Amino acid sequence: MKKPVIFFLFFFLTQYLLATSSPLNPISVTLSVADFGAAGDGRRYDTAPIQTAINSCPKGGPCHVTFPAPGKYLTATVFLKSGVVLVVEPGATILGGARLEDYPKESWRWYVVVAENATDVGIRGGGVVDGQAAKFVVREDPRKNVMVSWNQTGTCLGDECRPRLIGFIGCKNVEVSNITLNQPAYWCLHLVRSNNISIKDIAIYGDFNIPNNDGIDIEDSNNTVITRCQIDTGDDAICPKSSTGPVYNLTVTDCWIRSKSSAIKLGSASWFDFKHFVFDNITIVDSHRGIGFQIRDGGNVSDIVFSNINISTRYYDPLWWGRAEPIYVTSCPRDSTSKEASISDILFINITANSENGIFLSGSKRGLLRNLRFINMDITYRRFTNYAGGLLDYRPGCQELVKHRTAGMMMEHIEGLEVINVDMRWSNHQLEQWNNPLEFRPSTVNNISFHSFNSGFYTDSKSNY
Repeated sequence: MKKPVIFFLFFFLTQYLLATSSPLNPISVTLSVADFGAAGDGRRYDTAPIQTAINSCPKGGPCHVTFPAPGKYLTATVFLKSGVVLVVEPGATILGGARLEDYPKESWRWYVVVAENATDVGIRGGGVVDGQAAKFVVREDPRKNVMVSWNQTGTCLGDECRPRLIGFIGCKNVEVSNITLNQPAYWCLHLVRSNNISIKDIAIYGDFNIPNNDGIDIEDSNNTVITRCQIDTGDDAICPKSSTGPVYNLTVTDCWIRSKSSAIKLGSASWFDFKHFVFDNITIVDSHRGIGFQIRDGGNVSDIVFSNINISTRYYDPLWWGRAEPIYVTSCPRDSTSKEASISDILFINITANSENGIFLSGSKRGLLRNLRFINMDITYRRFTNYAGGLLDYRPGCQELVKHRTAGMMMEHIEGLEVINVDMRWSNHQLEQWNNPLEFRPSTVNNISFHSFNSGFYTDSKSNY
């Protein structure tokens, strides 16, 4: 082979190797927490070996920190850094500590795993992260468990002072995939002021009788995709919140949800706008509320689509927010200091619902619901639990709980409503005391249209209208 040919081959090979190992395509490093002394016996704390492994990753990554199976890795808070992805192998579990001293001094940093102002971070691997929620129960109560509160620290108030499971705060390029998140003591997966987030193929299991164990809270975070998730928890399952900034570009697809509160809820923290959301191909089962808007703090909502959703809702104890509404869209000021906000351009299409209560649509005098559309819906109303009905639920704030008979769709303070191809079926049981299919608060609902709207009773065979 001639020397020029050898030279060019060498040149191109060198350039290829440089390109594939450059910062644009860096070579990944893999470190095992076991090599840093983690015992994985579920008794001794492995916090120091885990954090040392994370800190040993090259600056900027990419670096995979693995948790070998079998093993239960008990830990206090561990902090991710840029470029680090935790890989929890199938058969391995990260166990969150249950002592106050396991968490930082500041309550906003109380997580088992947390990343702060990091880029290209995540967690995956097929294993489990477990918050050991049962250790935070002070007293089991069949209505709602009473939980530990660490409010003696003075860094938080009330009865919601306990650690979350996983948090990404001020992060960019976050991926959470192929992982099971078990038994959070408080919120499970918390995304705060973060951008470009992918959540896929995860399962979340929270105790059905523990309050505030939300599934996924998307707070002030943008450009988020959630897909192929299963969430079974006591409190709200998927919950966008706007506390310090807007929330926009959220897509949720192909999920299964059960909640003793709202399966999907916007709010109630709602100081800034919500825009450009899509929820598609979602199954909601045995939940206290299906799709919910609790807009209470002045942030407006617009351009939201719910499509191809199957909902079943039922009553639970009224200590839990929700009154079995399949769809609940409300905007009212939380208190006398709160601003009113509008909810506009909302589309519900291809929805099937079986419910113990009706749809509740409620704006306020200066916070109207505008341009709502319901297209291709099949709704069946039937009582099957023994909990009392006959209440409208405005919580939190507003009018709280108000006595009211059940209507198929209760509406107030609306400007623009379109209903197309909607079927309502009603149980004809004399004890169920249904009211009208449609109920308007006088003079507050304008510009409405109905096309192919049907309502009627059904028998047990559902064959007679």
